[in-house]
Amino acid sequence: MRVIAGTHRGRRLRGPRGTALRPTSDRVREALFSILGPRVVGCRLLDLYAGTGAIGIEAVSRGAAQATCVESQREALALLRHNVADCGLTKNIMVRAQTVQQFLRQRDRWNGPYDIVFADPPYADAPAFAALVSAVADDTLLAPDARVIIEHATKTPPPAHLGAWALLHAYRYGDTSLSLYAPAAGAAP
Repeated sequence: MRVIAGTHRGRRLRGPRGTALRPTSDRVREALFSILGPRVVGCRLLDLYAGTGAIGIEAVSRGAAQATCVESQREALALLRHNVADCGLTKNIMVRAQTVQQFLRQRDRWNGPYDIVFADPPYADAPAFAALVSAVADDTLLAPDARVIIEHATKTPPPAHLGAWALLHAYRYGDTSLSLYAPAAGAAP
C-alpha cells in the first residue's frame, strides 16, 4: 500500500498480514478520491472502520484539514497508529481506539461536523449499516452539504436512503463498490 497523491505521494504504508483485515485497494482509493475531487481540500473527514488509516492519510495528503479515524481491532489499530506517526500526521489525524458504535454514542468526541464520512464496515455486518444510518440521521455529525461514502461488496445492493440522505451513485470496481450519498432534495439532514 502507498499514498497515491498529494504531499505524501509514494509513501509506503504498513499493511496487514494475512486476511483478517481487508484494506481498501489502491485502485478503489484512487477512484474514491476522484469521485470526491476538490471537495477534499480543507474538509473534515471521518473514517469509520479505518483499518490501516490509508483513507485518512490519503485525504490529509490531498489537502484535508483534519481526519478522524475510528478503529477497534488491535492489529489494525497498531498499523493505523504506526502509519499516522510515520507520515508525521499526528496533528492532522485523530485516532479513536473504539468501536464505531461506541464512537457514535459519544458526541463530545466527534470533532465534527464532518464534510465527508467514509465507512468500510465488515461486508457481512448488517448492524454496522444500521448504526451508520442512525449516525447519518443525527444532524450534529455531518455538515449540511456533506457526502457519505460506503464501501461494500458489489453483490450487496446499497440502500436507497440513509436517513435523510439519498444514494447519488454506486460505483463498481470488481467485487467492491462505493456508494455515494448526499442530502436528499428538500430534506434537512
